[in-house]
Amino acid sequence: MKPIKSWSTTLAAALLLAACGGGGTDGPTTDTTSSALNARRPFTSVVSFGDSLSDVGTYTPATAIPGSSPPIYLGGKFTTNSATSKIWVENVAARLGLMVTPAQVGWNGRVQDCPAAAQGLAATCTAYGQGGARVTDPFGIRHDIGALTVPIQVQIDRHLQNFKTFKSTDLILLWAGANDLLWQMEQDPAKNPESFVVKLFTIQAQAQAGQITPAEAQTRIGQALAASQAVMRTAALEMTGYIRTQILAKGGKYVAVLTLPDPAVTPEGVATTALSPVLGAALTAFSDAFNQGLKDGLKGQAVQTIDIRTFISDVVAHPSNHHIVNATVPACDAEKMARITGGAVTDGFSLFCNATPGAAYNGIRDGANIYSWFFADQNHPTVGGYRLISDEVMRQLKSVGWLRGQDSEDFL
Repeated sequence: MKPIKSWSTTLAAALLLAACGGGGTDGPTTDTTSSALNARRPFTSVVSFGDSLSDVGTYTPATAIPGSSPPIYLGGKFTTNSATSKIWVENVAARLGLMVTPAQVGWNGRVQDCPAAAQGLAATCTAYGQGGARVTDPFGIRHDIGALTVPIQVQIDRHLQNFKTFKSTDLILLWAGANDLLWQMEQDPAKNPESFVVKLFTIQAQAQAGQITPAEAQTRIGQALAASQAVMRTAALEMTGYIRTQILAKGGKYVAVLTLPDPAVTPEGVATTALSPVLGAALTAFSDAFNQGLKDGLKGQAVQTIDIRTFISDVVAHPSNHHIVNATVPACDAEKMARITGGAVTDGFSLFCNATPGAAYNGIRDGANIYSWFFADQNHPTVGGYRLISDEVMRQLKSVGWLRGQDSEDFL
């Protein structure tokens, strides 16, 4: 994909103020306040930390069509964007009769905290997830071209700065690790000379040049794989440390952590495996290492682990069981989006994928259905895919008694 900072450098500061309303971020959710409803609702806020899979609109300003007035946003979320699109975090909040908005929006150094405060909704700015964010390192994916990529550690710190503590009625959700994994798949040695891919390519080149034997190459590849698995485990243990010392110790009572999905089942993962079985196996191994780190780091802690990895893998393996008709092809059309963006986005990246019916800037593939196709792009779900994920999260939370018997559909 060509650098997308060219889409943001000409934006006026006013676009940041509109970010909450553009690219599929819904307006205020109607909240019934009857005593009967409140008595059944265990939570008063949803607080989420994570990466692109939990990003409710951080980068909306970067997706404005240049020259549009009022500004038209192609996207803003990593899904199939429209005026009503929601990701799983928003779905969970809505089903609890609550609302979440971005804690921060911006791009390329231009940042605004809590845009919803201008509407008197400062208490809803509790969705901290940002595309590209890693667990601890601020240099996340696409940070070099403008993405904010505030890491999980700092996201948690900012919530404490804003709200001083966690409430016992907060539903606290964390889903991260994907960008730490992508960091191990970085091909550019200038960015990460210690990535598994950089090491693998170096070892393979040495073997092809006859500098090392095939047996030695295999040994070194195994060592490189183990080193990257250790990095993934460390990232997971760092995150569990933040959960213990910065969330549980600061008042958090209801904390749910989603496991890292297996990237090998995504369209990009399938293509990667076809090109290089070694890299495909590494994707699974890295996510395994992260999830094991989560398990070990949270042992004995009052934290609920949501096994979303198994669920997503089952959706891809048995789509019809989940009312999905396509779990292999992205719904966003790379060629359409390239034309719409004048060649600025060439890979069908869902942040810029618009699903507004009949709009000239609609980037959905002909024949695709954003509710029954699972993937929006090579890695991120459609709104239908996110609906399935939120359904599963609600199901697992209900199974452990966190919803006090309420049906997951009560607050749709």
